[in-house]
Amino acid sequence: MPSQRGQEISATGYTASVVAEPRSSWLGFAAQPRGLSTLYFAELWERFSFYGMRALLVLFMVAPVTQGGLGFATPTAGSIYGTYGMAVYLLALPGGFIADRLLGAKRSVLLGGATIACGHYALAWPSGETFYLGLALIAIGTGLFKPNISALVGALYSKDDSRRDAGFSLFYMGINLGAFLAPLVTGFLAQSSTFKGWLADAGFDPNLSWHWGFGVAGVGMTFSTLLFFRKMRDLKDPDVDGSQSTSSVVRQGLFVGVGSLSLLGLALLADVDGFHWLRWLFIILPLMGIAYGATRQSPDARRMAAVGVYFLAAMIFWAIFEQSGTSLSLFAESLTRNEVLGFSFPSAWYQSANPIFVILLTPVAAMLWMKLGKQQPSSPVKFGLGLVFLASSFLLMVPAATYAADGRVSPFWLVGLYFLFTVGELMLSPVGLSTMTRIAPQRMSGQVLGLWFLAMAFGDKLAGDIGGAFTANDPDALALSFLAQAGLVAVAAALMFAIAPTVKRLSEGES
Repeated sequence: MPSQRGQEISATGYTASVVAEPRSSWLGFAAQPRGLSTLYFAELWERFSFYGMRALLVLFMVAPVTQGGLGFATPTAGSIYGTYGMAVYLLALPGGFIADRLLGAKRSVLLGGATIACGHYALAWPSGETFYLGLALIAIGTGLFKPNISALVGALYSKDDSRRDAGFSLFYMGINLGAFLAPLVTGFLAQSSTFKGWLADAGFDPNLSWHWGFGVAGVGMTFSTLLFFRKMRDLKDPDVDGSQSTSSVVRQGLFVGVGSLSLLGLALLADVDGFHWLRWLFIILPLMGIAYGATRQSPDARRMAAVGVYFLAAMIFWAIFEQSGTSLSLFAESLTRNEVLGFSFPSAWYQSANPIFVILLTPVAAMLWMKLGKQQPSSPVKFGLGLVFLASSFLLMVPAATYAADGRVSPFWLVGLYFLFTVGELMLSPVGLSTMTRIAPQRMSGQVLGLWFLAMAFGDKLAGDIGGAFTANDPDALALSFLAQAGLVAVAAALMFAIAPTVKRLSEGES
């Protein structure tokens, strides 16, 4: 995701407690603490798992049974995709709690990695039951893995260790490398006619190539988990507050567990006919929280109102951004000419454009903010700019959908979209994380970061519902859908610009 991926390296409230001895290494790991390379490769394969799944999941579900798919209707596939994406981020909340109070970060990462690998092996087995089992295992495993591997990286450094930023930069590159490689590898295995031919020559059913794509991440995750197990001694669990009583921990555990399951249950219920109106709660409840906090005298309440504004903006952003795995995947598969200079490639390969642009543009964004210094835009204005670029990317797809009436369109429409996508992401995602940690009320940093992940979870769920309306048979309707999504984001951007001064005051706890 991306600077969305960048969130995963810093969203932790842990304080580092040890500085390990540097060791010589390769790939830039020289002079970094012992254990960083282990965490780098573990995270690379976990992100390979996540983004490899995102590239294939909807395409596999809508593919006809005769072609090895599940033959689901697009709305059904979108709903399942959205629920899976929501669960991945939502379960990071209990995953972090389990590490804090029960297992520790190291054992949580180890268990999470093993669970993810088992999920991929379940998906590699072609049956309906193992499909759902695999999704559940990957979501649970990622919930244990995601929040805690970042904490382990932070625990390698003391607060004033000059190597910290360089170490996190290396870790961030692992995230993006995994996200870049995953669609290339899984797309080749699942969709390539070349690999299907190899399967047929070897006596395997080429229609089952999807499951080779799902399974490859399990192999990588297995080796990564074994390496992590072997090198765990080089790592130290982050310090946590152990002063709480057992009864207090149990109460908090019940609150986190019941709350997470209730939100997931609410999302599932909202997919049932007659209960679609529940989706409006994703908007109404944050608005109520904003209104309540903004009218209180407490500075902390007003800061939480500002958090609510950022929450809503981020949720809308991710709901449209995550069309990468739904409507944009389907557009790439059904309506795009997937070849350049006579070279044909799987449609899943478009998913690698975003991480490449992240790698190229992140230094540019960092230098821009450094150069502007105190003259740079405020956080709400940056959020608005991020939404503007996202709206522009979908506006670009309106003529692309119209031209699709005459046949498959050039791949450069999607490349252009992903470029604008990434610019918008870099305006919003790292800025959002930084802002959350800056304005969070004292002793509420962890809760605020949890809300940030919750915005991503809700956004993923809405992304599935929006993508489920995709239709390749009516280009005019598809163009209208892209225009509506661009319009929604543009309205959100205009609102962010309009209320930017108010949000800035609320962020400082002022009335």
